[in-house]
Amino acid sequence: MRLIVNGVSHDVAVPGHETLLTTLRERLQLTGTKLVCGRGECGACTVLMDGVSVYACLTLTAACEDRSITTIEGIGRPDELHAVQSAFIEHDALQCGFCTPGQILAAIALLKENPSPTEEEVIRGMSGNLCRCGTYPKIVRAVMAAAQVGRTSDDA
Repeated sequence: MRLIVNGVSHDVAVPGHETLLTTLRERLQLTGTKLVCGRGECGACTVLMDGVSVYACLTLTAACEDRSITTIEGIGRPDELHAVQSAFIEHDALQCGFCTPGQILAAIALLKENPSPTEEEVIRGMSGNLCRCGTYPKIVRAVMAAAQVGRTSDDA
């Protein structure tokens, strides 16, 4: 089957029961997408499918044929970070960093759907992504800051 990840087409042969998380990490070596709970409860495996956030641990690879998948490796560049990545750094919205890829992708999807969220809408919109370090207030501030950047540019 054909899988489009971060704008690159990949031909992969996967068993019907294989999750997108397994395909990304083990077949494509894109390890930014994290396995934590494996049950769709933590959000660490969040990726974008056609711009919408999905849990890669619950999504079968077979359901992704010819769909556009974006992982953390497909967001920004080292010399030019995405507005959400920059905001996470500026607002110290990460500690151990394990949940950060999923948090960033969930925030990007949230801001795509709602470019000018209220703080309550950010809290609700990010509720599917857990952070064991408890940096939630900083995550909310970072998402709000990225939204502000988005209101002044086309980047977010």
